[in-house]
Amino acid sequence: MTALNRVPSLMVRAGTASALTIAAVGGSIVVPGVASDAAAATPATKALQIAASKKGSPYKWGAIGPRRFDCSGLTLYSFKKAGKKLPRTAAQQYNRTHHISARSRKAGDLVFFHSGSSVYHVGIYAGKGKIWHAPKTGDVVKLQKIWTKSVWYGRVS
Repeated sequence: MTALNRVPSLMVRAGTASALTIAAVGGSIVVPGVASDAAAATPATKALQIAASKKGSPYKWGAIGPRRFDCSGLTLYSFKKAGKKLPRTAAQQYNRTHHISARSRKAGDLVFFHSGSSVYHVGIYAGKGKIWHAPKTGDVVKLQKIWTKSVWYGRVS
């Protein structure tokens, strides 16, 4: 038996082990109240990561992925992959979300661009005033600063 194989039995006899020792033998440490990265990832966080992974994908009106997207196609695709169903258009998605204030927004929330009462564009909030979105014909999926104050926010539940 090698020294490495004896460490776990020594730890059991001693009753304690340092985090470094546990890591060295391939164990894991459970810290109460702290979720693992996988467990902590919400559908909104997953959708944001999926949208970001589509960086550089071409815009195509009416496209819902996986290689080309329009704005609502990107949000629909991203949330579907994260386990949440959204309707097809930006306006329909707005009507299906829980509306929240700008102060309450979080990464993974949807950002709806509007003119008066008409929603015309949607993206996924990335934090720091930026969104992942599929902007327009001739452009690609990208991270961009929100360029107007005419936005509403929605949370997918």
